[in-house]
Amino acid sequence: MSDGLAYFKEVYGAVPGWVGKMHAYRPDALDHYTNLRSAIMEDGLLSGKEKDLLLVGINAARCYERSMVYHTKGAIDGGATIPELIEHLLVAYRYGGQNALRTGVQAVKTALSLKGLPNGHVLYVYELENVLHYFISILEEEDAPYVANILKAPVELWDDLLLVKGAVSAKMKSLLMVGIHSTGLQGREAGKWMEKARAKGATEGELAEVGLICLLTAGIPAWFEASDALLEGGG
Repeated sequence: MSDGLAYFKEVYGAVPGWVGKMHAYRPDALDHYTNLRSAIMEDGLLSGKEKDLLLVGINAARCYERSMVYHTKGAIDGGATIPELIEHLLVAYRYGGQNALRTGVQAVKTALSLKGLPNGHVLYVYELENVLHYFISILEEEDAPYVANILKAPVELWDDLLLVKGAVSAKMKSLLMVGIHSTGLQGREAGKWMEKARAKGATEGELAEVGLICLLTAGIPAWFEASDALLEGGG
């Protein structure tokens, strides 16, 4: 088995079809892609777990379930908790609304299955209030207050409350918004969220790592949009 095939078998537990086809048609391209992915996803200023969680949220926001599920597995394998996953998905909802929420619920069900836990039940109507009740039903008692506090608050405050610290820091949630706007090719908005992330303690290197994971999931144009707002000289 080639290094590329072995890498993806280790990451996903099996060689995905798209990897096998890349190997069949252009094994050299797979080797280059494998090296790039490995370098970007390894622990750096952001951990591999954090990068997978960011990619879960990014792909939920753009309703791309296939990639979201792959990274859900990576996040859970890396030690992510259900509360961490839920909070990333609620940020995705803030951007993508009901369609993002419908996609995101599948990540939660995947994660519960990977952990050998029951999936519970969510109503077919994926309005935020219904999904918040679903999340509370599957969370441990000590993990539920963050979601319960949103549910108890006036609806007009929900958007802001989704971004405050819970199991996930406000900084990481701002970084997720950077990634969501970068993959959406909305560079001006990504830049605004970079400023918010910096105010919450994000470094330029962390912002660059978010841009690089966006490159992996949405191509070089996503890096163009993220890089425009990075400061010169790194740091």
